[in-house]
Amino acid sequence: MVCAMGMNETALAAAAPREYDVIVVGSGAGGMTAALCCQAQGLSALVIEKQDVYGGTSAVSGGGIWIPCNEDIPKVGGTDSFEEALTYLKGLIGEAVPQSRIEAYLRQAPAMVRFLKERFGIAFRAVKKYPDYFPDAPGGKPGYRTMEPVDFDASRLGAEFERMRGPYKGTQLMGRISMDQVEAHILFTRAPGWIWLMLRMMGRYWFDLRWRRRTQRDRRLVLGQGLVASLRQAMLEQKVPLWLETGFESLVVENGRVSGIEATRNGQRLRLSARCGVIMASGGFEANQQMREQYLPKPTSVEWTAAPPINHGEGIRAGQALGAATDFMNLTWGSPTVVTGKGPACGIFVERALPGSVVVNKLGKRFVNEAAPYTEFVYAMYDEQARSGGGVPCWLVFDATFRKKYPMGPLLPGQIQPDSSLPRHWLDKVYYRADTLDALAAKIGVDAAGLKDTARQMGEFAAQGSDPQFKRGGNVFERYYSDPSVKPNPCLGPIVKPPFYAARLDAGELGTKGGLLTDAAARVLREDGGVIEGLYAVGNCSAAVMGRTYAGPGSTLGPAMTFAYAAACEIAKTAAQPKAQAGVAAAA
Repeated sequence: MVCAMGMNETALAAAAPREYDVIVVGSGAGGMTAALCCQAQGLSALVIEKQDVYGGTSAVSGGGIWIPCNEDIPKVGGTDSFEEALTYLKGLIGEAVPQSRIEAYLRQAPAMVRFLKERFGIAFRAVKKYPDYFPDAPGGKPGYRTMEPVDFDASRLGAEFERMRGPYKGTQLMGRISMDQVEAHILFTRAPGWIWLMLRMMGRYWFDLRWRRRTQRDRRLVLGQGLVASLRQAMLEQKVPLWLETGFESLVVENGRVSGIEATRNGQRLRLSARCGVIMASGGFEANQQMREQYLPKPTSVEWTAAPPINHGEGIRAGQALGAATDFMNLTWGSPTVVTGKGPACGIFVERALPGSVVVNKLGKRFVNEAAPYTEFVYAMYDEQARSGGGVPCWLVFDATFRKKYPMGPLLPGQIQPDSSLPRHWLDKVYYRADTLDALAAKIGVDAAGLKDTARQMGEFAAQGSDPQFKRGGNVFERYYSDPSVKPNPCLGPIVKPPFYAARLDAGELGTKGGLLTDAAARVLREDGGVIEGLYAVGNCSAAVMGRTYAGPGSTLGPAMTFAYAAACEIAKTAAQPKAQAGVAAAA
């Protein structure tokens, strides 16, 4: 009725309710899951988002969630158990995270997935061949545990589609056409049938003329786009309000309990009451250079992040102001990145495992298994920086064969995007090219003798099919994004054909890992271990349940959504207690 009356934004802000059971700060997957789960249990919920688009970092992510013991595993031919998953996580995390919190994640994660499907029709499917990042560790698996959202038709969102944060072009075929995790694997590895798959995908997109008259964005939403769209559609169906361009300012505390927030909307300062609690889902602090300098290893720069420049740590600082404990503030969900100078940096994921490339320090020497999980790779960069002063940045070097066949960050394969079609200002800034390794070494400032010796060694390793230095290509995860047509090791190839290329790798990230310390129910804890009543935190504004590690694809979104579900269950249980007590008193 309000909208039909044509009220302006200021009037809408004034007319909207100011009191809810739960207020959620942040519209990523964790925040929207929290609001939906609260609403499903009879609690009114409001989501606020400071940007003019919703979806946060989740919208540009791979959209995967790491869910051990999910119900799809037997359907795709796998097996799993709570004991195996616990062994795996405990082996990776050690004592850095209380076992009670790890166990809560493992028990609640499958329940969260089941709840979203049964209650809202939000469905996921297990990715059969996407391995854990440490598949050979005790309890590790060669696939099954990672789930991806099912396809979503953007037309279902109506006008709300335009208000969703758009995808990164690098996650799409030709920068436009959606591809899910399975399709991306087939295309990148050129598995049997990849050409027909690509033609079908292109045909579906280009012949969807009615939709393309409306927008260049694909109607078929997958990855983070599909995840965020499905959550937003459920919010619309359940009439869960989402306020865009509403900036969180501070927490409101009454009688020792968080009872609401102060926010700014349409230039107006608002006090919003939360009868049962506030859930912070506001992201980390990767876009805040001051906090990066305070907490992260040096050097560090906001220009290196692969995340949208939206997360400044407001939720973390608000919790700290109330005496909240924090943990893992020196850690990130690290990924090497290439800075293009326009938009977020480009994460380097699959390229490092492809044959015909090598990563070197300023001495021209290797210092890491190039195909290692991306967080481990960034840890190695800083370790090398401490040892030699030449790890941050480092350099990914490759030859003309690699350039022609494979993508490299913002560069599509040369057979699709030759050097002549690249932006001119990228040369010797985003990528470097020279006719000899000596000339390339001079351009990028590394030792020429060291680089040539490393290239010679890589040729020997490729011929013998093994890497005695770092064991590149030694497990199923490292071979997941490789070239199976290259024998005997699909991750190893010679670097011999000129011209030679290099890309500067900076110590970037998908987001920061440190944040407010929480318990198994996502309640924020004080330094003394006590609970800050009424305050919950999920996602990257909370200290990661994964600790220092990254267990497998979806280890960020999986816990964010799981602890959002756990927080909603805890709030509903707590809200029910006074009612039950009142009922007992009335009966007496």
